[in-house]
Amino acid sequence: MVPDIMPKSLLVVGSGAIGIEFASFYNTLGADVTVVEVMDRVVPVEDEEISAFAQKSFEKQGMKIMTSATVTALKKGANNVTATIEAGGKKSELTVDRVIMAVGIVGNVENLGLEGTKVKVDRSHIVIDEWCQTGEPGVYAIGDVAGPPWLAHKASHEGNICVEKIAGQAHVHPLDTSCIPGCTYCHPQIASVGLTEAKAKEQGHEVKVGRFSFIGNGKAIALGEPEGMVKTVFDAKTGELLGAHMIGAEVTELIQGYTIAKTLETTETELMETVFPHPTLSEMMHESVLAAYGRMIHL
Repeated sequence: MVPDIMPKSLLVVGSGAIGIEFASFYNTLGADVTVVEVMDRVVPVEDEEISAFAQKSFEKQGMKIMTSATVTALKKGANNVTATIEAGGKKSELTVDRVIMAVGIVGNVENLGLEGTKVKVDRSHIVIDEWCQTGEPGVYAIGDVAGPPWLAHKASHEGNICVEKIAGQAHVHPLDTSCIPGCTYCHPQIASVGLTEAKAKEQGHEVKVGRFSFIGNGKAIALGEPEGMVKTVFDAKTGELLGAHMIGAEVTELIQGYTIAKTLETTETELMETVFPHPTLSEMMHESVLAAYGRMIHL
């Protein structure tokens, strides 16, 4: 669907990856953008420090962010929409040219003939095992309909696993969703893999955390992109890389380095001993690892 106009004002309901990408896109094109998020921070699945950095960056660009808020009503006019927004027990109205609803994903499971089969559906998503098999022999499901994370690269990889399993190949590797990178194509970009610091602690890990700012990287400064950060989370006892979280220029490219490291069950030692090329943005990944162990060099 192609929008009929370029809206001068826009309300985006929901600040997950899809919502914040649209918000960032239209804000860059000059629209007056307001984002309403029911949680207490934007991009709420990301690490809290990344969320805070993102909100500060978006607001600096002129975006209006309302967290811990809900849209309780939408009234369509001739060529606009008036939204009723409730936050902190108070209601307000906002009239905009257009509204984008980005509050979640629902699986399209109707009229597939699943009734009477052993295929299980949980909250509109088809339940599968690690090889994409459903409870019905010979029936497989991949992609968004098979549950989170709702990402194109996850769906594509599931397709490979599924076909290999159907073809009877030996040693088909199961899908490990903890090693799937998440990328949000807003400005600044956001990327992550694995556990946030909070989730790692919830799961009982004692953690070591490293951070490195883009302002300490020569390539970032040369690109005119000095705002951003790289954060790494390690298990303090084993050195296992539990998660990596990034915001800034080209982090959707950089995250694959940490994704490979996590898939290989790399520890801090291997990452510290790896030679990172200079001058590159990737050097910040090395510095963040070093920082977690008090060995940061260039800041």
